[in-house]
Amino acid sequence: MNIIVLAPRNLLRNWQRSLVTTLAMGFAGIIMILFTALMDGLLKASERNAVAISMGEMQIHALGYRDDPDLYKVITDFERLSDELKSIHVAASPRLIGFALAAAGASSAGIQLRGIEPEQEATVTLIHRHVAQGKWLDAAYPHGVVIGRKLARSLNVVPGDEIIVVGQARDGSMANDLYRVRGVLKAVGDEVDRGGFYMLAAAFRELMAMPEGVHEIAMMRTNKAQSLVETRQQVAGLAEAYVTEDWRTLMPVIARILDLADAQTIFMLLITYVAVAMVVLNAMLMSVFERIREFGIMKALGVSPQQLMALIIAEAMLQALLASVVAVCIGGWIALRLQEIGIDLSAIASTTSFGGIAMEPIWYAEVSLKTLVVPVFFLFIVTFIAVIYPACKAALIRPVSALHHQ
Repeated sequence: MNIIVLAPRNLLRNWQRSLVTTLAMGFAGIIMILFTALMDGLLKASERNAVAISMGEMQIHALGYRDDPDLYKVITDFERLSDELKSIHVAASPRLIGFALAAAGASSAGIQLRGIEPEQEATVTLIHRHVAQGKWLDAAYPHGVVIGRKLARSLNVVPGDEIIVVGQARDGSMANDLYRVRGVLKAVGDEVDRGGFYMLAAAFRELMAMPEGVHEIAMMRTNKAQSLVETRQQVAGLAEAYVTEDWRTLMPVIARILDLADAQTIFMLLITYVAVAMVVLNAMLMSVFERIREFGIMKALGVSPQQLMALIIAEAMLQALLASVVAVCIGGWIALRLQEIGIDLSAIASTTSFGGIAMEPIWYAEVSLKTLVVPVFFLFIVTFIAVIYPACKAALIRPVSALHHQ
């Protein structure tokens, strides 16, 4: 018995049912390819936003600083570390962090002062590209600041307005000065949006009476070929007196979501393909019951139960193959288009949040070999499982009873 020849012929005998079953399988495949591509795009965008916009891939802090951030816990040898980090292909940017009260007109709000070196910060993050209004920091304007969008709303200020900052300097004196808003950021994250107050490092040192030391060193690999874990271990070896952490430790929620992403995708695949399995099971059972006499004659002529099972399974797998071609061609094409133009969600919200990280209102897909192969693989697996029962029914048919079947 030539299964390769018989399987297509049997499908064509009732081509309407075969077509409906194949299209149902193909439609499910298209949906799952799009779902996988969009989820991958969302997860990659969240990681990219968390790391590249303001966090950096790694950070160095003084012992105990993250548990109790204050002005006195500083890194004293940034210049040495910076030179050594360059030798292992790691860009570094120093940061000064403090807390104060900002006031403009009748409004006031608590702020987190962030003193940075703009040129070095640009090698580590892309925060300078996320200015919604006005301009980024400039050394030519020492009292110019860039603030978070929610903070700007709370203080009711726009670029060009003045803000008074009051706090306590490192030497215990009163820290106060007048600054002019140079820019307002786009949505970055809850912490930056509500209290982010970016200023030049020199202005921070003058305000907070802090002539030396930095509170944080943000880093980014310049050689992506080396793994993050490996690079972090090298950095930790260079900064043994301090604490070195990567973004997965600094942002455990995002890291956990990314770790569970594959499991979430598989779960959704299984749920969707259960419906496909029901369609396949029903179609193949109908096919078997319609051909009971035929199978009885085949077994009487010497066809083995194993061959009948193989024939039924081959018919189902052929439909899965055709459905996979449809799914990959149509679903892959749509996913590629969404990778280029994305889905515009600005009508729903100007910004969205994922794990506390602000996302752009354009949702882009991410197409890879995985986004195409995984849905197709599960389609074949589910189809195979669904056809086992009809195949067993056909294999267990008794020739004598089958010949008298009405």
